[in-house]
Amino acid sequence: MGLLDRKTWYADVVLVLAGTGCIALGIQWFYDPCGFVTGGFTGLAIIVRQATAEITEGGIPLWFTNLALNIPVFLVGLKLMGRRFVGKTAAATFLLSGWLYVIPAMDMAQQDALLACVFGGVISGVGMGLVLLAKATTGGTDMVAVLFRKKLRHYSVIQILQVADSAIVLGGIFAFGIKSGLYAIIAIFVASKVSDALMEGMKYSKAAFIITDRYDEVAQALMCRLNRGVTGLFAKGMFSGEEKCMLYCVVARKEIVDLKEIVVGIDTRAFVIVSDAREVLGEGFIEYSAKS
Repeated sequence: MGLLDRKTWYADVVLVLAGTGCIALGIQWFYDPCGFVTGGFTGLAIIVRQATAEITEGGIPLWFTNLALNIPVFLVGLKLMGRRFVGKTAAATFLLSGWLYVIPAMDMAQQDALLACVFGGVISGVGMGLVLLAKATTGGTDMVAVLFRKKLRHYSVIQILQVADSAIVLGGIFAFGIKSGLYAIIAIFVASKVSDALMEGMKYSKAAFIITDRYDEVAQALMCRLNRGVTGLFAKGMFSGEEKCMLYCVVARKEIVDLKEIVVGIDTRAFVIVSDAREVLGEGFIEYSAKS
């Protein structure tokens, strides 16, 4: 293993360790005390604990159920998908079970359901994002969906995952009531948005398409006054039949007002289309170095 590979491996370990810790915090400090079942094997573990509370004191612990459900899934995954596929995911699963065992359950939201679903969603979303950045998952229904996809090829992994998680959330509604189920849906939404933002980067930019007859002047003004690159895309107006040069420029969000003022100041008849650029890599934006 080379030096760069070793650094990458250590970075992935830190990401998975921190990510699974955050997910466990969200479960133990926010979701579980309020009876939120947010899908996945951890959600199923909360239902099992509730169902066995009268059989054994406190019910079956979350860490034990999470581990017990994942072990057969990983054995099947190892047979069908190979070692490389299950490696990091197995480590993340065992780490999550370990964190659930170590971190004590605490009602940090003080039974405030709205606080629990928002803060639980944020913390869990950060955790999921960190795990995904390490190109791993925490097993559970994610792994089940991948395995079922081997047999149900006319369905996507996301479709199978949605059915599985929906069934678990529905079970949570029966166990804890519809109010907890509705709050759980909010928590799922918050967590997914936070994890997506972490994966895609928080530095959103703006992309502008500019159609103007004075494209040379506009391009020079944008390059000089905003210090941003401009690309000329040759196009044809289908109504007029005229060939035009359409300018394409990506700027920071705070610069979009300046861009529009520059364009309108040169050509009041210019046609400008502004759209969101979720992630921009390269000079002047986010520097990116690919993992080898």
